[in-house]
Parts: sequence; structure tokens; C-alpha cells
Amino acid sequence: MTSRKGCRNQQGRRAQAAVRGKYWRRRRGCFVLKRKLRRDKLFLERKKRVVYAVMRKSKKKRGIVAAVVVFLLLAGYLTAVNTLVSAALVPSFMEKLEAFERITEESYAALAQSPKIEENRRAALTDAQKWFRDVKPGKPAVETGDGYRLIAAEFAAKEESHRWVVLLHGYTGWKEEMYPFAYWYATEGYHVLVPDLRCQGESEGDFIGMGWTDHFDCMLWIEYILSCDEEAQIVLHGQSMGAATALMMTGEQSLPGNVGAVISDCAYTDAYSMFGEKAGEWFHLPAFPIVDTARILLKLRGGYDLKDASALDAVKKSTTPTLFIHGDSDAMISVEMSKRLYEAAACDKELLIVEGAGHAQSQDIDPAAYYDTIRTFLQSHLPDTGEAGS
Repeated sequence: MTSRKGCRNQQGRRAQAAVRGKYWRRRRGCFVLKRKLRRDKLFLERKKRVVYAVMRKSKKKRGIVAAVVVFLLLAGYLTAVNTLVSAALVPSFMEKLEAFERITEESYAALAQSPKIEENRRAALTDAQKWFRDVKPGKPAVETGDGYRLIAAEFAAKEESHRWVVLLHGYTGWKEEMYPFAYWYATEGYHVLVPDLRCQGESEGDFIGMGWTDHFDCMLWIEYILSCDEEAQIVLHGQSMGAATALMMTGEQSLPGNVGAVISDCAYTDAYSMFGEKAGEWFHLPAFPIVDTARILLKLRGGYDLKDASALDAVKKSTTPTLFIHGDSDAMISVEMSKRLYEAAACDKELLIVEGAGHAQSQDIDPAAYYDTIRTFLQSHLPDTGEAGS
């Protein structure tokens, strides 16, 4: 039989083994738990990385989509403004637009209408046509620095004279519409030069110059006149954009002293203001940011800045006597523009506001008063050239 002491020892050993087994089971459980926690942590981290990767891809896709949308909107906007530039400054393009006919009709409807105006206009055209049938105009040409060929009609004075006039037509115009003025100057004894401004009439060009490129071009016509007559006394007479062109010429230090006077009929102050105003009136678009974008595109395509085309800045530097004429019913170019030009001009100047005249209609309201004012102004500012040969 086993002794009592041996039993106690055996029971102690069992108890110790049980304790050790419990300890190791606990340790094993803790180890398993830790291993499980590590697995869970790794799983969560992997899942988090996957989620973040998906989010990054989704965010990248959204960024790409947003960039594409912005690019398409910007491209559409630039295309629209580029089309507007062509519609406003490229005659061959504007004539294809449906809006061109509407704008033409609206512009005509905005003119002052009366039997007296129509009668005087028809009489002037009839006189000019009769005169034109009896004369043989020359057709001189000059070439611009950027390679365009410009054409003019030249009418020699019947008697020897040093007096010349350069007649400048308006926006989207042509030299023939200035023939009634040419007829009057011819009867006053002037040699008459009537150019087509660039990109209009028979003259080449890419864009209408709004007076800026034109005023450089017209310096070539002054050189042409001086090559024919070194003693020439030259008058610049323009209407609308042609008037703005003449005024811009007076702001150039390189303008020869032979240019003795300017007749500015319904000029605008600057092309930038006109472009913004007409963008709203003709195309129902806001001036900002359309005009500033158009400036950039025109600079790239046409080589000039609309803000440079400022008759207002030019007259502040002018020393050429200028007669400003404007109709008080002009709906195309506000009479206030001529008033601002007159006030800013640093030269000898006069201002004639013609009551009831619409755009470029001052000569049709009262032809006698219109031309008498011009005659008196020129007599007081051009030196007497006598009857010397031309």
C-alpha cells in the first residue's frame, strides 16, 4: 500500500502539473489571441490600403474628368470668341453669317430718315456719278510692311495745284462710297486720293485694322503723294473708322508737316470701347471678359492690340488742326465721343454738331452748311499755295 506521505506527494505533483498546464494553456491562448489580433490588424491595414488606393484612383478619375470638362469649356469659349473676332473683323467671314444681314438692317434702321436727307443724298450721288463719267482716275498701289497690296483711286486736279486730300472710308466700307466727297474736293481744285483700307474693297489684308494698322498704311499714301509733289499740302478727311484712322495719324511724330488739316466726321474714341459696345448690341454678349479675350486672340492672329487703336490718345499729342463733325442723332457712334475727342485734342480745333444727323449723315442734312464749314476751316489753316505747278 502506498504510504500517506507518498499520496500527498503525488497529489502535490498533480496539482503542480495542473497549474503548469493551466499556465501553458493560458499562455497558448494569449499567443493565439495575439496572433489573431496581428492577423486582424494586418487585414485591416491591407483593407485600408485597398480603400485608400480605390479612393486615390477615384479622386484621380474625378480630377481627370474635371480637367477634361474645364478644357472643353475653355476650348469652346476660345472658339466662340475667335469666331466673334472673325465675325467683326474679317469681311469675307462676316458676310456668310446670318447675323450679318440682321446687323445691316438694324444699322440702316438706326439712321435718321427724312425726305430731305434722302433727297440730298440722291442729289450728291447723281452729281458724283456724272463727274465720275467724265474723269479718268488713276489706280496707284502700295505694299505694306507685312506684304499686303493696297489700292486707291486717284483723281488729278483740273488745274495745277499743290492741294491734296486723302479720303478715308468707314468700317466695312470701300473707296467708292467716298466719291461724293471726292467730287466736292475736285471742284475746289484738289488732287484727290481715295484708298481702300486694308481687307476692304480691292485692298488685301487679313483683318480690318480698326484704324490702327490703317494709320500706318495711310502713311504709305502720304509718301506716295510726296513722291508726286514734294510741296503738297495734304488734308485728311475720314468718316467713322476712316476719321479715327486720320486722328491716329496725327498722334505720330513721323507724320510729315505737309499734312495741314484733318476733317474728322463721326470718329470713335477707341476701338476697344467700340468692340465692347458692339459685342453687346450685335451679338448680345458681355463686354467682360469677351473683349479682353478678343484682344489676346487678335494680337495672336492679326498682330495688333485693340487698346492701341485709340484716337483719343493720339489727339492729345496732335498739332494738326482738326475739324470735328458729328451728328447728334448718331446711334452707331455716340456724339459724346467726338465731344471727348474735341476736348482732349491739343491742336487748333473746331467742333460742328449737326442737328438731326445720324451716323455719317451730316453732309446729307445740310450739304451747303457742311461743305461751307469745311471750306472756311481749310482756308484758315492751309497756306496759300497759289497756282504753282504740281
